[in-house]
Amino acid sequence: MLCQVQRHPLALALAVVLVIAAGAAVAGEPAGRTPKPAIEPAKAGTQCVAAPEVMRRDHPAMLKHQRDVTVHRGVRQARDSLQGCVDCHASAATGSVAQAKTDFCSSCHSYAAVQIDCFECHASKPAQRTASAKAVKP
Repeated sequence: MLCQVQRHPLALALAVVLVIAAGAAVAGEPAGRTPKPAIEPAKAGTQCVAAPEVMRRDHPAMLKHQRDVTVHRGVRQARDSLQGCVDCHASAATGSVAQAKTDFCSSCHSYAAVQIDCFECHASKPAQRTASAKAVKP
């Protein structure tokens, strides 16, 4: 004799879906769309290299292009440097763009489920300059 589950696999599947949905409701999951990441604004008085909608869409290609220009051709321009991005977008709370889940880079990369590996080699915090280093800089 077959048990009830074997005769009605659709009923079992429906029961599993209902249990999962109930668990999500109990856990306080928001209904509807996933909330967008909260993005801290850049430092006041600064100008980005491109408009926000362009940066959201094209920054991976821009970073890759800049990497090639810098590494392969040795061209270093402060305007297009990753450090420039970090200097403007570091969180006031953590001082970083990737230390906490709410930091500038981390929040969007988490939302998009994209691994961020820039900061395995590069600093995620603005460069700390000493008074003597500022005086030497032309």
